[in-house]
Amino acid sequence: MTFLDARAQYRRTDTGEALAVESPHGIILVTLRELERSLRVLAAAEADRTYPVQHVNRAFTAIYILQSSLDFEKGGEISDNLFSVYEYCRLRVAEAFRREASPRMEECAAHIASLLQAWEQIGVQSRGNAA
Repeated sequence: MTFLDARAQYRRTDTGEALAVESPHGIILVTLRELERSLRVLAAAEADRTYPVQHVNRAFTAIYILQSSLDFEKGGEISDNLFSVYEYCRLRVAEAFRREASPRMEECAAHIASLLQAWEQIGVQSRGNAA
């Protein structure tokens, strides 16, 4: 599956938010937002391990999109570190999928929230530089 295939699949999911975003920055922004949202829903379900399957699937899809969008040649250490964060979250979502105890979804959501905040700042800075 290519990045474009993953993006198209993600757009077809019922996210409740319009995903008609064309810029690479916008695609990653929406994907990070959706991932954080799904991780928060999964974190809320940790107590009784009744993880909503649609949010497990959305989290897996978002993580795949984020991992496959990394450019390891240009990104170097940053890409490696981002991949590690996404992989950590993917493993925790897999634990939730298997209904294992304590997959640490809140911790994953906090990591993604930090990345989301940084990504939003990059967008603000790049818009400011374009003006």
